[in-house]
Amino acid sequence: MAKKTFFVTGTDTGVGKTLVSAALLHAAKAAGLRTIAMKPVASGCDQTPEGLRNEDALALQAAMTESLPYEQINPIALEPAIAPHIAALQAGRQLSVQRLVGLCRGLQMRPADFMLIEGAGGWRVPLNDRETYARVPQEMDLPVILVVPLQLGCINHALLSAEAIRADGLKVAGWVANRIGPEPMAVEPENLQYLRTHMAAPMIGELPWQPEPDPEALSAHLDINGLFDF
Repeated sequence: MAKKTFFVTGTDTGVGKTLVSAALLHAAKAAGLRTIAMKPVASGCDQTPEGLRNEDALALQAAMTESLPYEQINPIALEPAIAPHIAALQAGRQLSVQRLVGLCRGLQMRPADFMLIEGAGGWRVPLNDRETYARVPQEMDLPVILVVPLQLGCINHALLSAEAIRADGLKVAGWVANRIGPEPMAVEPENLQYLRTHMAAPMIGELPWQPEPDPEALSAHLDINGLFDF
């Protein structure tokens, strides 16, 4: 059974959750840990001879140490690149917390030292009319890693996301500052300092922008030691 499992979310969609997750997996591998990961629901999948495949899930598969079939990493693959609950409805499928928790717990039974479950979008992404994705880590009582893009508005989005995570009864195990463009945000050091002071959670690292992202190289910018206190 996976000894340590974390749920990875972001302040929004497109903030680099997968890149950060892959870098975290490489950091854990460098520490001698066996790693697994999954993206239970992925919209924006491509048709391939093997079936629907998602770029993010494939990146996780490439970064983990243990060999898993794609279907265990991304059991619910949806073609349209739209909100998962809408993509599922268009495909005639129904997403539910109970189903996702079952899938996650099934993979969690695999032997590993470090496991990541990557969510979709931000913390309050809906699964259906009654449930949001946040219920999955709630049901599993998982510590959360928050990805914060260094862009205008990041302070508000980061603090509100952390507040929502804690209001749902979970701990923010740490957060990662991710540079998502070649130009630094205005007054970046001041924004970072404010976040360090007010997030009430450890900063795991700052990732520089790369034109061709290399998760293994980026892992050198992360310190995962504090995660094992959770």
